Amino acid sequence: MGIPRLLHVGIKDVSFGEGVTVIEPANIYGCAIGDGSFVGPFVEIQKGVTIGKRTRVQSHTFVCEGVSVGDDCFIAHGVMFVNDLFRTGGASRDPADWKGTSVGSRVSIGSGATILPVTICDDVVIGAGAVVTKDITKPGIYIGSPARFHRAA
Repeated sequence: MGIPRLLHVGIKDVSFGEGVTVIEPANIYGCAIGDGSFVGPFVEIQKGVTIGKRTRVQSHTFVCEGVSVGDDCFIAHGVMFVNDLFRTGGASRDPADWKGTSVGSRVSIGSGATILPVTICDDVVIGAGAVVTKDITKPGIYIGSPARFHRAA
């Protein structure tokens, strides 16, 4: 029987703004988190991610490499960001295959939403459980799978 290689990251190489709160356990490394932001427990924020000022990232959320989030955002429980579209039929180990995601300011993302590599403009609400597969260029409320414009906010 083998012995696993255990890696302990926790919080490492993070650029924190003033007044940031992190609830442990959290796996946060190689990223930047803006002033007054909040990170809940059981969150992973990977290297190269930027989180804006006064943004809340709730528990059980995964923010992968290549994501930037603006100011005054709310990312609810269990939101999953995706950077690999499995174009080769499986997960790519080559970061050159991964795509980025840009979330504007004043964006709220509901619990259980999945965000593929897209751009989301400012002043958007993504409903709980929505799957965002295409860029969102018009402020408003988006729901469903795939996420579609529902109405103005």
